Amino acid sequence: MNLVRAELERLAARRFVQLMVVLLAVAFAVTAATTLAGSHKPTASELSAAQSRATEARQAMENQFQECLARKDGRLPPSDNDGYYPSDCSEIDPTRQDRFPIAADFLPGVFSFANQAQPLLYFLIAFLVLFGFLVGASYIGADLNSGGVVNLLLWRPRRLTVLGAKLGTLLGMVLALSVVASLFYLATFWVIGQNAGLAGRLDGEFWRSLGAIHGRGLVLVLLASALGFAIATLGRHTSAALGAVAAYAVVWELGARVVLAIVDARRPDLLMLSSHIGAWLTGESEYWDPQLCAPDSGTCDGFYTLTWRPALAVLLVITGALTMGAFAVFRRRDLI
Repeated sequence: MNLVRAELERLAARRFVQLMVVLLAVAFAVTAATTLAGSHKPTASELSAAQSRATEARQAMENQFQECLARKDGRLPPSDNDGYYPSDCSEIDPTRQDRFPIAADFLPGVFSFANQAQPLLYFLIAFLVLFGFLVGASYIGADLNSGGVVNLLLWRPRRLTVLGAKLGTLLGMVLALSVVASLFYLATFWVIGQNAGLAGRLDGEFWRSLGAIHGRGLVLVLLASALGFAIATLGRHTSAALGAVAAYAVVWELGARVVLAIVDARRPDLLMLSSHIGAWLTGESEYWDPQLCAPDSGTCDGFYTLTWRPALAVLLVITGALTMGAFAVFRRRDLI
């Protein structure tokens, strides 16, 4: 019997995995049904009014930018409104903004696929990350705790091969399920946008951006699955992975943030795993630290950025170190 096939059958037969798949389907169905019930196809008058409001909003942005330039150049007299403008007018330059106001922004009760696809995809990725971590932890944790790994080693007495097959099967199954679920998920909301809302502007830039988020999300799901698997292997129980995550969140993400704020540490967000996860998913995250500015620096705003490359490096190092540690411990550990 093929080891990978046997592990795939064991993984698919686990009740916890089946329960998580059902919960994934339920969450998807509820989200789709809620979106469909709260949306409608806009009428011609609604579209016309929304387009007019979007045009007015874009014009207001341009007027604000021009007034800022005029005040900085001295073409307008000083007034009480000067404090509302940034020191650098290019910050409010309409041509440098991420997006312009569009008609869909002024259509309440109308689902726009172009506007909502990214938030919906982030929601699905968050669920799949939780799914991968819990399934990975329970898959190996239950086998170690119940003696299933010992029975398997009697048939295939190669520890690293057995553990590698388990991890590979887990990652392959999670990846396949994530790809199918995400494509079906996005296709469903695209159909809703076409028939009960607005499709929006679905140009090449939109699909490239959505594809990048999808790809980064899949990588994060695989890392979370491997992380849950590794921690449960080190702790010999599913609860070890759950306890480690809870302890990290309370002690470091919450407690350490308070301590770092008290001691005025510089760039504390770089020390938080959540910051690197956010930077990896979005491509770049911006944070604020007043300690970066000298007392009389004038133009310093205290902002700094974390890009996806160092964020991914941190995630890979942590996951890789724990996974290699799990294999090293499993190789020498007494399993009885």
